[in-house]
Amino acid sequence: MAAGDGGDEVRVLQNLRGKIYDAKHLVPNKMRDFFCTINLDQEEVFRTQVVEKSLSPYFGEEFYFEIPRTFQWLSFYIYDKSVLQKDLRIGKVSIKKDDLCNYTGKENWFMLQPVDSNSEVQGKVHLELKLNELITDNGSVCQQLVVQIKECHGLPLINGQNCDPYATVSLVGPSRNDQKKTKVKKKTSNPQFNETFYFEVTRSSSYTKKSQFQVEEEDIEKLEVRLLLRGTIVLHLFLANVKNTSKVDLWNNGNLVQDVFLGEIKVPVKVLRNDSFQAWYLLQPRENGNKSSKTDDLGSLRLNICYTEDCVLPSEYYASLRNLLLKSSDVQPISASAAYILSEVCRDKYDAVLPLVRLLLHHHKLVPFVAAVAELDLKDTQEANTVFRGNSLATRCVDEMMKIVGKHYLKVTLKPVIDEICESPKPCEIDPIKLREGDNVEINMENLRYYVDKVFREIVRSSISCPTLMCDVFYSLRHLAAKRFPNDPHVQYSAVSSFVFLRFFAVAVVSPHTFHLRPHHPDAQTSRTLTLISKAIQTLGSWGSLTKSKLSSFKETFMCEFFKAFQEEKFTESVKKFLDDVSSTESKEPSGLSEPVHLKEGEMYKRAQGRTRIGKKNFKKRWFCLTSREFTYHKQQDKEPIFTIPIKNILAVEKLDESSFNKKNMFQVLHGEKPLYIQANNCVEASEWIEALCRVTRCNQKRLSFYHPSAFLNGNWLCCKATIENTVGCARCTADVPADTQIEIDGDRETERIYSLFTINMSKLQKLEEACGSIAVYQGPRKEPDDYSNFTIEDSVATFHTLKQIIDIVEKLNESHEKYRKKRSSSAKYGSEENPIVGKAS
Repeated sequence: MAAGDGGDEVRVLQNLRGKIYDAKHLVPNKMRDFFCTINLDQEEVFRTQVVEKSLSPYFGEEFYFEIPRTFQWLSFYIYDKSVLQKDLRIGKVSIKKDDLCNYTGKENWFMLQPVDSNSEVQGKVHLELKLNELITDNGSVCQQLVVQIKECHGLPLINGQNCDPYATVSLVGPSRNDQKKTKVKKKTSNPQFNETFYFEVTRSSSYTKKSQFQVEEEDIEKLEVRLLLRGTIVLHLFLANVKNTSKVDLWNNGNLVQDVFLGEIKVPVKVLRNDSFQAWYLLQPRENGNKSSKTDDLGSLRLNICYTEDCVLPSEYYASLRNLLLKSSDVQPISASAAYILSEVCRDKYDAVLPLVRLLLHHHKLVPFVAAVAELDLKDTQEANTVFRGNSLATRCVDEMMKIVGKHYLKVTLKPVIDEICESPKPCEIDPIKLREGDNVEINMENLRYYVDKVFREIVRSSISCPTLMCDVFYSLRHLAAKRFPNDPHVQYSAVSSFVFLRFFAVAVVSPHTFHLRPHHPDAQTSRTLTLISKAIQTLGSWGSLTKSKLSSFKETFMCEFFKAFQEEKFTESVKKFLDDVSSTESKEPSGLSEPVHLKEGEMYKRAQGRTRIGKKNFKKRWFCLTSREFTYHKQQDKEPIFTIPIKNILAVEKLDESSFNKKNMFQVLHGEKPLYIQANNCVEASEWIEALCRVTRCNQKRLSFYHPSAFLNGNWLCCKATIENTVGCARCTADVPADTQIEIDGDRETERIYSLFTINMSKLQKLEEACGSIAVYQGPRKEPDDYSNFTIEDSVATFHTLKQIIDIVEKLNESHEKYRKKRSSSAKYGSEENPIVGKAS
């Protein structure tokens, strides 16, 4: 679906962002190698690097990803890394999806809980249950319990592979334990059982053929369905006559290892008051799961979690709010605009800045808005040397813009030298207090000087690659600063350097993982080296605004000594020329796009395409790379490509049914030759690759309208059974996605985020409206100054008018969302696949 188009359907979109900080007091109580994973239910979607030899490992890794499926639990696992054996799970932090809102945006320490295999479940099962009347050969009447196990969806992977699930159905009571078992389904997480089991249950002697058939609670206690995970599925049904119970267990059948518990469910017999009952159930942990686990202190983990779920309505619903926000830069004064008010009422400005900048970028309205709020910012700036040094709305907007627009610019400028520093690190410590025994400070200083010089040279000669949008923003900031301080010839440079050096390059150097220059947070020694380089770059970048460097301003004497080598005039001139170039509106080559844009890379599995006569078509691990020109895979990273598909030749990119190869998270790339079948490592990764490939190929002229959702195997397509391999597809290709390969923005989703923020802060909006009304009418003191004494109200009439529009629009959107919620609750019946029953024990 194209961004901003919305379509006719409501889209429910989820994302998760945050940071894994550190752990402390981990057991066993000795120095070990630890790493942390993020799991959606039992599917791992993120992994930190290994922190070696520590009891309190610092991970320091930020994460952000879209969540492409439903889930029950978000879990963080701490592992003890093992070289020869399986990695040991030390403990976990598990948060139910419904409880995530309690932790959003907050930094918390969580106690680690023990990991119990009986509580590690995911997936759902579809059952049909029925009680029939039977007349036996001797004329007596009895009941018959009919249990049909239809299918399961979303069972977890075992050691990265699909398990072999099966189900057991049991009728259990104090005096009986009848059990039946399904066939084992090989290598699948979505097994189709479609097996029916019959259990005979004798009625009480008071039952007569003429009496109405009813299930009495005192006669039948409960019906239980249990699904277990151990290489096969286990289902237990419990039905009882007087004290009889039926149970169903699901198991995973393993050849060399013991069966693994997958989960269980229990169904109260009262649901069988009708002739039959069928429903989907969420699998639950075993009843005694975690009860026998040790409650010793396993340590704790510090996390910052922010989960959001957006119900994005069709685009036309957002027209009024979108238009009000987009005309913000034209409102006089800017403090009376909807965009500015949004930043004022949000407790954390970052919550407002992220969707606001993305929306304005999407509609090409960011530059005038930044110029307007920067001008307001400069009014309160009294000294030229403090220009744009605070965390105002203007500086935060520019920061976020640089992160979004400058991704490729950072990669082509810094990634090669950052890779060199991280992969072949040289000792660079020059602080005498931190030097280790045997270190040579002269050699370290020379190493640091080499790195700083190399990073500096890469930056100052990169102006030709600076995105045009960044240049336009820097141009505005430069001239606004010069206008505010006309007698200071250097302020025009410091206005730009405070962003491009201090807030862009220097930050990317010290935190390369945050800007996707490195996959993980660097180790302690490399982090220290990057910190020293970052300090040096900040200082060098500020020289363009100074006549001479004031070495006496350094707090550390060792840095004074280090910078003596950089006092040559050529460094100052290089910075000045670079700042002139990146704040110029003169035409340049379009943001360095003559070079292919690097979009995504990573390790996945691909199915052999059968180009050789000998050998089985198996799956092999390969390194994949996507640029704006081609999609390639390699035997290993940094090796020459084995296979290349030009982007212009890609006809479609679609998901592949799991039934094709009994593998999850698969997708297919359709091009001139046979389809390329690829398996990603998890659902998040698969979704990201499909989105990236669709985005870069959207404008291809020969894109397909139809495709085959399954593979062509053994002479026919598994989906439609057609026997001709090149026949037209049987399913329509999915909707288009945004074509912009550098800026991925869904305008409607960002507007929905802003609506949510206004809704959360409605009480502040109403109080601010009251204050503006009071000021406008009486010109008197503001009421309740504690509530909005920090708000900027330059024009109470204009601000009041905008606030009234915001409140009216939000109330109308509230009505639309309420209609959707009612429609969803009525259409998604409890027990349907979309809204399965939580199968708790009765």
